[in-house]
Amino acid sequence: QVQLVESGGGLVQAGASLRLSCAASGRTFNSYVMAWYRQAPGKEREFVAAIGWSGGSPYYADSVKGRFTISRDNAKNTVYLQMIRLKLEDTAVYYCAAGSRWSQPAYWGQGTQVTVSS
Repeated sequence: QVQLVESGGGLVQAGASLRLSCAASGRTFNSYVMAWYRQAPGKEREFVAAIGWSGGSPYYADSVKGRFTISRDNAKNTVYLQMIRLKLEDTAVYYCAAGSRWSQPAYWGQGTQVTVSS
């Protein structure tokens, strides 16, 4: 079992930066692929970024490539999502996820709201 708790969301203006954190419980954190997903109002949840268990092989959705950076600190059981040049369309609830595959997470956090205003 892994419990995930996101933090760092908030209200920012377009063009600003924000860093999300996801703290995981459990001793097997470093065996999981970690990912971020998001869900905007009225839309389906979509993949944002993922990172391998060792911190390598980051993978991004085209919509955030070049603006978002995913990283992890296995010593702290934490995964991060650094977001720069935020756009209005980045407004969503951001979820942290863990699993053996980024496309099929086994565990989800409760989400943190990111709102980008003009």
